[in-house]
Amino acid sequence: MDDDLSTSPRANPHDTPRANPHDAAPREEPDEARHEASREALLQALLDGLPAEAVLSDPQVTASYATDMASFCAAGTPAAVVLPRTVEQVQHVLRTATALRVPVVPQGARTGLSGAANASDGCIVLSLVKMDRILEISAVDRIAVVEPGVVNAVLSRAVAAQGLYYPPDPSSWEQCTIGGNIGTASGGLCCVKYGVTAEYVLGLDVVLADGRLLRTGRRTAKGVAGYDITRLFVGSEGSLGVVVGAVLGLRPAPPRQLALAAEFPSAAAACAAVCAVMEAGLTPSLLELMDRTTVRAVNALGKMGLPESTEALLLAAFDTPHAPDDLAAVAELCTAAGATAVVPAEDEAESELLLQARRMSLTALEALRPATMIDDVCVPRSRLAEMLDGTSEIARAHDLLIGVCAHAGDGNTHPVVCFDPADEDEARRARSSFDAIMALGLSLGGTITGEHGVGVLKKDWLARELGPVGLEVQRNVKRAFDPLGLLNPGKVF
Repeated sequence: MDDDLSTSPRANPHDTPRANPHDAAPREEPDEARHEASREALLQALLDGLPAEAVLSDPQVTASYATDMASFCAAGTPAAVVLPRTVEQVQHVLRTATALRVPVVPQGARTGLSGAANASDGCIVLSLVKMDRILEISAVDRIAVVEPGVVNAVLSRAVAAQGLYYPPDPSSWEQCTIGGNIGTASGGLCCVKYGVTAEYVLGLDVVLADGRLLRTGRRTAKGVAGYDITRLFVGSEGSLGVVVGAVLGLRPAPPRQLALAAEFPSAAAACAAVCAVMEAGLTPSLLELMDRTTVRAVNALGKMGLPESTEALLLAAFDTPHAPDDLAAVAELCTAAGATAVVPAEDEAESELLLQARRMSLTALEALRPATMIDDVCVPRSRLAEMLDGTSEIARAHDLLIGVCAHAGDGNTHPVVCFDPADEDEARRARSSFDAIMALGLSLGGTITGEHGVGVLKKDWLARELGPVGLEVQRNVKRAFDPLGLLNPGKVF
């Protein structure tokens, strides 16, 4: 397909006939009629290069694609939803959008928590969930080549069947897609040992705003040719281009994890144990924390039987050949930090139950009230106790229920503000508490997002974190890739 995006020549303004002042003024077409005509023209242009089943235009259907899972994030009404199955179809959508100056909002499974996938008025929602093929798994090169709609858990199981391991594992791994993981640079429970999504993306196929296909990165174990454009796209939230393929790095499958649970009388004591574990040079595959509110919520939802008397529950796991010895060392450190009980799992099945309890945390907290705002503040591990204690103070000051679960091993906290949006005052306090938590994180030398992204929810806070020079540089990068500002407008900046 031709990459030429030129349109028909513009009329010379000097050739435009002047209206006769004695003629009756032309009757303006109502806004609604003009809007519908533009929408019909867009739909026809899309259908010129797409099968009919790939283009959704029923307003009741398209409305269901308008938002992700974030609260307090504005969303518009899409003009159409497109579900492509090929790279060429994505290129056609982007060429059409550029020609008609229509914004495009890329989407995955819409499990995001920052509003990054929310529609804007009159946009094309470009849902990539139908591009869900695993194209290659190579045990020799230790790579997988996938389309963006592949679900994280599906990929993980497919590579595990060949003795390989894809580490990034967000809590929503059974639903979230690789494309969405790349767009938000997502993390997960294993980050303390294995790192985040960005560390496993070796190369990308990206359709640019004008419809051209860009290939970045490599399939090789090493490569430093040119700027690292691949890493630039990871975490860009669909604002620089549309990812249509990825080369992902894999690892050999580790031994199955063994875990323990340690109860603490305070969050500060649990955080002291976290610092002791890291200072000792131990490398757990998982080091997670749940506060008392979260533990009780998980028990209520999943009947997990976790100890509700504890103020903080720390979960640690190792996937090494000497896991029992490593867990014994962690148990000693937890006891020294003030743990009231340390309970190692008896086997792999019991370890998996503990991990399921942690994965259930966000869902369990969401069940406590009609709505939640899920924060994503990452602080230095040495400041983790201050972050948790400060969040408790914010909850008391705002008279709100705020549960905290955290990837404690890397300092990434998820304070979850539970509230009723129908209660105007409670909703106001919820928003205020969210901002207070963000400010607390920055004051502790942290960042406004460790893995959920900026989206709509944190645009103002991004400006505070980056400062004017940093913000200007990032906006210039955006303009270089998307000069018309059509890709996911209103997000990030």
